[in-house]
Amino acid sequence: MTLETLTPLAADALAGLWSTPPVLPTKWLYDERGSRLFDEITRLPEYYPTRRETAILRDHADDVVDVTNAAMMVEFGSGTSTKTRLLLDAFTRTGEPIGPRAAGHFVYVPVDVSAEMLAESAGILAADYPRIDIRPVEGDFTDAGLVLPSCEGARLAVFLGGTIGNFDDDGRRAFFSGLATTLAPGDYFLLGADLIKDTGRLVAAYNDKAGVTADFNRNMIEVLRTGLDAVGLYADDFDHVARWNPARHRIEMWLRARRDIDAYFGDLQRRWRLRSGSEVRTEISTKFDLSVLRCELADAGLAPVTSWTDPMGDFSLTLARR
Repeated sequence: MTLETLTPLAADALAGLWSTPPVLPTKWLYDERGSRLFDEITRLPEYYPTRRETAILRDHADDVVDVTNAAMMVEFGSGTSTKTRLLLDAFTRTGEPIGPRAAGHFVYVPVDVSAEMLAESAGILAADYPRIDIRPVEGDFTDAGLVLPSCEGARLAVFLGGTIGNFDDDGRRAFFSGLATTLAPGDYFLLGADLIKDTGRLVAAYNDKAGVTADFNRNMIEVLRTGLDAVGLYADDFDHVARWNPARHRIEMWLRARRDIDAYFGDLQRRWRLRSGSEVRTEISTKFDLSVLRCELADAGLAPVTSWTDPMGDFSLTLARR
Protein backbone atom coordinates (compact mmCIF):
# COMPACT_ATOMS: atom_id res chain seq x y z
CA MET A 1 0.00 0.00 0.00
CA THR A 2 1.41 3.40 -1.03
CA LEU A 3 0.12 6.96 -0.69
CA GLU A 4 -0.32 7.04 -4.47
CA THR A 5 -2.87 4.19 -4.36
CA LEU A 6 -4.89 5.56 -1.44
CA THR A 7 -8.00 7.69 -1.65
CA PRO A 8 -7.52 11.30 -0.44
CA LEU A 9 -9.36 10.52 2.81
CA ALA A 10 -7.23 7.42 3.43
CA ALA A 11 -4.02 9.32 2.72
CA ASP A 12 -4.96 12.14 5.10
CA ALA A 13 -6.00 9.70 7.83
CA LEU A 14 -2.78 7.72 7.47
CA ALA A 15 -0.70 10.90 7.65
CA GLY A 16 -2.62 12.46 10.52
CA LEU A 17 -4.04 9.87 12.94
CA TRP A 18 -0.63 8.44 13.84
CA SER A 19 1.04 11.84 14.27
CA THR A 20 1.58 13.59 17.62
CA PRO A 21 -0.90 15.04 18.31
CA PRO A 22 -3.28 13.35 15.87
CA VAL A 23 -4.55 15.84 13.27
CA LEU A 24 -7.16 15.62 10.52
CA PRO A 25 -7.75 18.15 7.72
CA THR A 26 -10.78 20.37 8.27
CA LYS A 27 -12.17 19.62 4.80
CA TRP A 28 -13.34 16.17 5.94
CA LEU A 29 -15.88 17.81 8.25
CA TYR A 30 -17.82 18.82 5.15
CA ASP A 31 -19.48 15.72 3.76
CA GLU A 32 -23.19 16.03 2.96
CA ARG A 33 -24.28 15.79 6.62
CA GLY A 34 -21.46 18.02 7.80
CA SER A 35 -22.35 20.68 5.22
CA ARG A 36 -25.95 20.67 6.42
CA LEU A 37 -24.87 20.92 10.06
CA PHE A 38 -22.58 23.83 9.25
CA ASP A 39 -25.44 25.56 7.46
CA GLU A 40 -27.42 25.17 10.70
CA ILE A 41 -24.47 26.56 12.69
CA THR A 42 -24.47 29.73 10.59
CA ARG A 43 -27.98 30.50 11.87
CA LEU A 44 -27.15 30.06 15.57
CA PRO A 45 -27.20 33.19 17.78
CA GLU A 46 -23.62 32.60 18.94
CA TYR A 47 -22.21 32.32 15.43
CA TYR A 48 -21.71 35.93 14.31
CA PRO A 49 -19.41 35.48 11.21
CA THR A 50 -22.15 34.62 8.72
CA ARG A 51 -24.38 37.51 9.78
CA ARG A 52 -21.49 40.00 9.60
CA GLU A 53 -20.26 38.77 6.23
CA THR A 54 -23.80 38.76 4.83
CA ALA A 55 -24.29 42.36 5.95
CA ILE A 56 -21.08 43.42 4.20
CA LEU A 57 -22.13 41.65 1.01
CA ARG A 58 -25.54 43.32 1.08
CA ASP A 59 -23.84 46.71 1.32
CA HIS A 60 -21.06 46.11 -1.19
CA ALA A 61 -22.05 43.41 -3.71
CA ASP A 62 -22.77 46.11 -6.29
CA ASP A 63 -19.34 47.60 -5.61
CA VAL A 64 -17.74 44.23 -6.36
CA VAL A 65 -19.58 44.07 -9.67
CA ASP A 66 -18.69 47.65 -10.58
CA VAL A 67 -14.98 47.16 -9.85
CA THR A 68 -14.51 43.72 -11.42
CA ASN A 69 -17.10 43.60 -14.23
CA ALA A 70 -16.36 39.87 -14.06
CA ALA A 71 -17.79 37.49 -16.65
CA MET A 72 -17.22 34.45 -14.41
CA MET A 73 -17.37 33.86 -10.67
CA VAL A 74 -15.55 30.84 -9.23
CA GLU A 75 -16.43 30.05 -5.62
CA PHE A 76 -14.20 27.81 -3.50
CA GLY A 77 -15.96 25.64 -0.91
CA SER A 78 -19.36 26.77 -2.13
CA GLY A 79 -21.40 24.54 0.21
CA THR A 80 -25.04 25.61 0.12
CA SER A 81 -24.13 28.84 -1.75
CA THR A 82 -26.48 30.90 0.46
CA LYS A 83 -24.40 34.09 0.60
CA THR A 84 -23.42 33.64 -3.03
CA ARG A 85 -26.91 34.70 -4.05
CA LEU A 86 -26.15 38.27 -3.02
CA LEU A 87 -23.33 38.36 -5.56
CA LEU A 88 -25.29 36.50 -8.24
CA ASP A 89 -28.16 38.95 -7.78
CA ALA A 90 -25.75 41.86 -8.21
CA PHE A 91 -24.18 40.37 -11.35
CA THR A 92 -27.59 39.74 -12.94
CA ARG A 93 -29.31 42.99 -11.98
CA THR A 94 -30.63 45.09 -14.82
CA GLY A 95 -28.24 47.79 -15.89
CA GLU A 96 -25.65 48.38 -18.55
CA PRO A 97 -22.98 45.65 -18.25
CA ILE A 98 -20.03 45.89 -20.58
CA GLY A 99 -17.71 43.31 -22.14
CA PRO A 100 -18.60 39.58 -22.19
CA ARG A 101 -21.21 40.04 -19.44
CA ALA A 102 -23.19 42.36 -21.72
CA ALA A 103 -24.09 39.40 -23.92
CA GLY A 104 -25.57 37.54 -20.95
CA HIS A 105 -22.69 35.09 -20.75
CA PHE A 106 -22.16 35.22 -17.00
CA VAL A 107 -20.83 31.92 -15.62
CA TYR A 108 -20.88 30.66 -12.04
CA VAL A 109 -18.48 27.86 -11.09
CA PRO A 110 -19.07 26.39 -7.61
CA VAL A 111 -16.17 24.21 -6.41
CA ASP A 112 -16.76 21.86 -3.49
CA VAL A 113 -15.47 18.55 -2.10
CA SER A 114 -19.00 17.27 -1.34
CA ALA A 115 -20.52 15.89 -4.55
CA GLU A 116 -23.98 15.55 -2.99
CA MET A 117 -24.13 19.11 -1.67
CA LEU A 118 -22.63 20.48 -4.89
CA ALA A 119 -25.19 18.76 -7.10
CA GLU A 120 -28.11 19.83 -4.92
CA SER A 121 -27.09 23.48 -4.58
CA ALA A 122 -26.13 23.76 -8.26
CA GLY A 123 -29.51 22.37 -9.28
CA ILE A 124 -31.38 24.85 -7.08
CA LEU A 125 -29.32 27.78 -8.34
CA ALA A 126 -29.78 26.72 -11.97
CA ALA A 127 -33.55 26.84 -11.48
CA ASP A 128 -33.45 30.19 -9.68
CA TYR A 129 -30.97 31.82 -12.08
CA PRO A 130 -31.85 30.56 -15.59
CA ARG A 131 -29.75 33.32 -17.23
CA ILE A 132 -26.56 32.12 -15.53
CA ASP A 133 -24.43 29.29 -16.93
CA ILE A 134 -23.68 27.14 -13.86
CA ARG A 135 -20.73 24.75 -14.16
CA PRO A 136 -20.15 22.86 -10.88
CA VAL A 137 -16.72 21.39 -10.25
CA GLU A 138 -16.27 18.61 -7.70
CA GLY A 139 -12.83 18.86 -6.20
CA ASP A 140 -10.51 20.06 -3.50
CA PHE A 141 -9.74 23.73 -4.09
CA THR A 142 -6.42 23.30 -2.26
CA ASP A 143 -5.28 20.76 -4.87
CA ALA A 144 -2.38 22.18 -6.88
CA GLY A 145 -3.73 20.38 -9.92
CA LEU A 146 -7.12 22.11 -9.85
CA VAL A 147 -7.70 23.96 -13.14
CA LEU A 148 -10.18 26.82 -13.35
CA PRO A 149 -12.36 27.17 -16.46
CA SER A 150 -11.17 29.69 -19.02
CA CYS A 151 -13.09 32.89 -19.55
CA GLU A 152 -13.29 35.62 -22.20
CA GLY A 153 -13.41 38.36 -19.59
CA ALA A 154 -12.19 38.80 -16.03
CA ARG A 155 -12.77 36.02 -13.49
CA LEU A 156 -13.68 36.64 -9.87
CA ALA A 157 -12.51 33.93 -7.47
CA VAL A 158 -14.51 33.99 -4.23
CA PHE A 159 -13.56 32.46 -0.88
CA LEU A 160 -16.16 33.34 1.75
CA GLY A 161 -17.06 32.36 5.29
CA GLY A 162 -13.70 32.98 6.92
CA THR A 163 -12.59 29.53 5.73
CA ILE A 164 -9.13 30.95 5.04
CA GLY A 165 -8.69 30.72 8.83
CA ASN A 166 -8.63 26.92 8.51
CA PHE A 167 -5.16 27.16 6.96
CA ASP A 168 -2.02 27.40 9.08
CA ASP A 169 0.59 30.01 8.13
CA ASP A 170 2.40 27.78 5.63
CA GLY A 171 -0.82 26.48 4.14
CA ARG A 172 -2.17 29.98 3.72
CA ARG A 173 0.94 31.18 1.92
CA ALA A 174 0.81 28.14 -0.36
CA PHE A 175 -2.88 28.72 -1.12
CA PHE A 176 -2.40 32.40 -1.96
CA SER A 177 0.64 31.69 -4.10
CA GLY A 178 -1.08 28.83 -5.91
CA LEU A 179 -4.15 30.97 -6.56
CA ALA A 180 -2.01 33.79 -7.93
CA THR A 181 -0.45 31.31 -10.32
CA THR A 182 -3.83 29.92 -11.39
CA LEU A 183 -5.49 33.30 -11.95
CA ALA A 184 -4.72 35.33 -15.05
CA PRO A 185 -3.47 38.92 -14.81
CA GLY A 186 -6.51 41.13 -14.34
CA ASP A 187 -8.55 38.46 -12.49
CA TYR A 188 -9.89 39.28 -9.03
CA PHE A 189 -10.07 37.52 -5.67
CA LEU A 190 -12.70 38.24 -2.99
CA LEU A 191 -11.72 36.95 0.45
CA GLY A 192 -13.82 36.80 3.62
CA ALA A 193 -11.85 36.74 6.90
CA ASP A 194 -12.77 36.81 10.57
CA LEU A 195 -10.96 39.44 12.64
CA ILE A 196 -9.38 39.31 16.11
CA LYS A 197 -11.84 40.17 18.88
CA ASP A 198 -12.91 39.34 22.44
CA THR A 199 -11.92 35.77 23.33
CA GLY A 200 -15.22 35.00 25.05
CA ARG A 201 -17.23 35.73 21.93
CA LEU A 202 -14.87 33.62 19.84
CA VAL A 203 -15.10 30.56 22.07
CA ALA A 204 -18.90 30.85 22.32
CA ALA A 205 -19.19 30.90 18.52
CA TYR A 206 -17.53 27.46 18.36
CA ASN A 207 -19.23 25.95 21.41
CA ASP A 208 -22.94 26.76 21.03
CA LYS A 209 -25.45 25.90 23.73
CA ALA A 210 -27.57 23.80 21.35
CA GLY A 211 -24.65 21.46 20.67
CA VAL A 212 -24.83 21.76 16.88
CA THR A 213 -21.10 22.49 16.59
CA ALA A 214 -20.37 19.44 18.73
CA ASP A 215 -22.41 17.26 16.35
CA PHE A 216 -20.62 18.86 13.40
CA ASN A 217 -17.23 18.10 14.92
CA ARG A 218 -18.08 14.51 15.86
CA ASN A 219 -19.35 13.94 12.31
CA MET A 220 -15.67 13.65 11.38
CA ILE A 221 -15.66 10.28 13.13
CA GLU A 222 -18.59 9.14 10.99
CA VAL A 223 -16.75 10.23 7.87
CA LEU A 224 -13.75 8.12 8.92
CA ARG A 225 -15.88 5.13 9.99
CA THR A 226 -17.90 4.91 6.79
CA GLY A 227 -15.21 6.11 4.40
CA LEU A 228 -12.43 3.83 5.64
CA ASP A 229 -14.37 0.73 6.72
CA ALA A 230 -13.54 1.27 10.40
CA VAL A 231 -14.53 -1.11 13.18
CA GLY A 232 -14.61 0.00 16.83
CA LEU A 233 -14.86 3.71 15.97
CA TYR A 234 -17.97 5.58 17.16
CA ALA A 235 -18.82 9.29 17.26
CA ASP A 236 -20.40 8.99 20.73
CA ASP A 237 -17.01 8.02 22.16
CA PHE A 238 -15.69 11.57 21.63
CA ASP A 239 -16.35 14.95 23.24
CA HIS A 240 -16.21 18.22 21.34
CA VAL A 241 -13.59 20.71 22.61
CA ALA A 242 -13.11 24.29 21.38
CA ARG A 243 -10.43 26.56 22.84
CA TRP A 244 -8.49 29.71 22.01
CA ASN A 245 -4.79 29.53 21.18
CA PRO A 246 -3.54 33.06 22.00
CA ALA A 247 -0.04 32.54 20.61
CA ARG A 248 -1.44 31.78 17.14
CA HIS A 249 -4.60 33.92 17.28
CA ARG A 250 -6.85 30.99 16.51
CA ILE A 251 -9.68 28.82 17.76
CA GLU A 252 -8.85 25.11 17.74
CA MET A 253 -11.43 22.33 17.66
CA TRP A 254 -10.53 18.94 19.06
CA LEU A 255 -12.20 15.59 19.65
CA ARG A 256 -11.38 14.17 23.09
CA ALA A 257 -11.71 10.41 23.62
CA ARG A 258 -14.16 9.49 26.38
CA ARG A 259 -12.64 6.02 26.69
CA ASP A 260 -9.68 4.09 25.33
CA ILE A 261 -10.18 3.79 21.56
CA ASP A 262 -9.11 0.61 19.77
CA ALA A 263 -10.23 0.81 16.14
CA TYR A 264 -9.29 -1.04 12.98
CA PHE A 265 -9.39 0.65 9.56
CA GLY A 266 -10.11 -1.95 6.91
CA ASP A 267 -9.12 0.32 4.04
CA LEU A 268 -5.79 1.09 5.71
CA GLN A 269 -5.27 -2.40 7.16
CA ARG A 270 -4.07 -0.70 10.34
CA ARG A 271 -5.12 -0.58 13.98
CA TRP A 272 -5.45 2.82 15.68
CA ARG A 273 -5.35 3.28 19.43
CA LEU A 274 -6.07 6.43 21.42
CA ARG A 275 -6.02 6.66 25.21
CA SER A 276 -8.98 8.07 27.11
CA GLY A 277 -8.60 11.85 27.45
CA SER A 278 -6.33 12.16 24.41
CA GLU A 279 -7.38 14.50 21.63
CA VAL A 280 -7.50 14.71 17.83
CA ARG A 281 -7.37 18.17 16.26
CA THR A 282 -10.02 18.62 13.57
CA GLU A 283 -10.02 22.33 12.84
CA ILE A 284 -8.15 25.58 13.32
CA SER A 285 -9.81 28.94 12.73
CA THR A 286 -7.33 31.79 12.65
CA LYS A 287 -8.53 35.33 13.36
CA PHE A 288 -6.74 38.10 11.50
CA ASP A 289 -5.34 41.58 11.81
CA LEU A 290 -6.62 43.07 8.54
CA SER A 291 -3.43 44.96 7.74
CA VAL A 292 -1.37 41.79 8.15
CA LEU A 293 -3.76 39.81 5.94
CA ARG A 294 -3.54 42.43 3.20
CA CYS A 295 0.24 42.20 3.32
CA GLU A 296 0.05 38.40 2.94
CA LEU A 297 -2.11 38.80 -0.17
CA ALA A 298 0.24 41.39 -1.65
CA ASP A 299 3.29 39.22 -0.98
CA ALA A 300 1.64 36.41 -2.97
CA GLY A 301 0.96 38.65 -5.98
CA LEU A 302 -2.67 39.39 -5.13
CA ALA A 303 -2.71 43.18 -4.78
CA PRO A 304 -5.45 44.43 -2.42
CA VAL A 305 -7.85 46.83 -4.12
CA THR A 306 -10.15 47.58 -1.21
CA SER A 307 -11.45 46.10 2.06
CA TRP A 308 -14.80 46.40 3.78
CA THR A 309 -15.79 45.60 7.37
CA ASP A 310 -19.05 45.56 9.29
CA PRO A 311 -19.75 48.45 11.72
CA MET A 312 -18.52 46.39 14.69
CA GLY A 313 -15.26 45.46 12.96
CA ASP A 314 -15.92 41.75 13.45
CA PHE A 315 -15.43 40.56 9.88
CA SER A 316 -13.83 41.70 6.65
CA LEU A 317 -14.12 41.30 2.89
CA THR A 318 -11.03 42.11 0.84
CA LEU A 319 -11.03 42.46 -2.93
CA ALA A 320 -7.62 41.83 -4.50
CA ARG A 321 -6.41 41.73 -8.10
CA ARG A 322 -3.89 39.43 -9.78
